[in-house]
Amino acid sequence: MSSIRLYILDALDTEGPMHGHQLRLLAEKEHVQEWTDISVGALYGALKRMATEGLIEELRAERDGAYPERQVYAITEAGRTSLGVTKRDALREIVVRTDPFDLAMSRLDARNLGDLDQLLVARIAHLKAMAAEAEAHVHSIGQYLTFTEMIVMGHKAARLKADVEWHEHLYKQLPEIIADESARKDR
Repeated sequence: MSSIRLYILDALDTEGPMHGHQLRLLAEKEHVQEWTDISVGALYGALKRMATEGLIEELRAERDGAYPERQVYAITEAGRTSLGVTKRDALREIVVRTDPFDLAMSRLDARNLGDLDQLLVARIAHLKAMAAEAEAHVHSIGQYLTFTEMIVMGHKAARLKADVEWHEHLYKQLPEIIADESARKDR
């Protein structure tokens, strides 16, 4: 599932033909990099790939003053079909990214178990700060968001809060974890 593909196709379908710089300005205006996995700078490469795939087409080239010539793109019928499928897939699929933390926890170094308490306390504090920052950010830009955008942007804070809760549970298990890792080292 490609967020950038979904974004570009939807923008061209909704807003009409645009060149890459217009798409970039729209993405910046909508702050998509803050609540999606889209890198605004990656739009240009995605446009070229999607044109090659026939999902969008070059309509014309435009030049505004001394700026370089820009290709204006429009969505094709194949692009509209792909957009519909991509939207349905995005609403159905659940994406949970793996965290290297889990692998590190499952491969603890028995010689450094004493550092674990401090590392977990710092990690939990950092996660709490990230959750608070995410909530504050949504609150600060709430006046510019639709109701649905406000709810969607709250998803990040909700996930971070759940992560805090899980880490706090892990932290309570720390004595047993250390005992188990120490016993395995002695074997």
